[in-house]
Amino acid sequence: MLDWSEVWALFLPLSVWFFSRRQPASMKPVLTYLVLAILINIGIDVILMINISSSGILLSNNPLYNVHAVVRYFCFSFYFIAMPHSTYKKTKIILFVIFMLFSIINFTLYDQFFNYNAFSGNLHTMEAYLLLIYCMIYYLEALKDDEKNLFLETDFWVVTGLSIYVVVNFFVFLFYQPMIDVDVQLAINIWNVHNIAFIIFCLLITKAIYASSGYQFTS
Repeated sequence: MLDWSEVWALFLPLSVWFFSRRQPASMKPVLTYLVLAILINIGIDVILMINISSSGILLSNNPLYNVHAVVRYFCFSFYFIAMPHSTYKKTKIILFVIFMLFSIINFTLYDQFFNYNAFSGNLHTMEAYLLLIYCMIYYLEALKDDEKNLFLETDFWVVTGLSIYVVVNFFVFLFYQPMIDVDVQLAINIWNVHNIAFIIFCLLITKAIYASSGYQFTS
């Protein structure tokens, strides 16, 4: 179950969205992420299963993980930047630019985006770190609003799910490739931690989509 969780977990929020199609405009980046993520993750798992059954006839799925990291960062950056009444909008834009510059430098000097032999820990670690900063900014702004009940806010569930995902996986991403080099089975076991965090992430997005269905919608 955990091996395929990166696919089936995404069906949870997508299913709720299907039955409550109309969502606030603010949720568009999150919904876009869900659609792109399931397409990418299906590709990741299909390549993995074919390689297992045919002794590695295809190249590895590492580049698709890089694509997923970039897509996730772009979608959630736009999600945070578009939040209304934010006093840190310039900071959020700077974080987006930092990721872009880091990615260019990283894949020019250190990594290869289409490296089929190694997991790009640099990209995923930086993505997790910057997304965590976005989440911290959200909580900082939310706590200043005494009149807001966070548990009734759609944003709270999205950001909490993302926070759990990036906090849990920061060190997984940081040390994953070194673990592969030392002990492949240990790395496989550690990746289950990532999968569990991803399931929690999807469950909380599902909660957010369900909560959004009762909000004032925009066309």
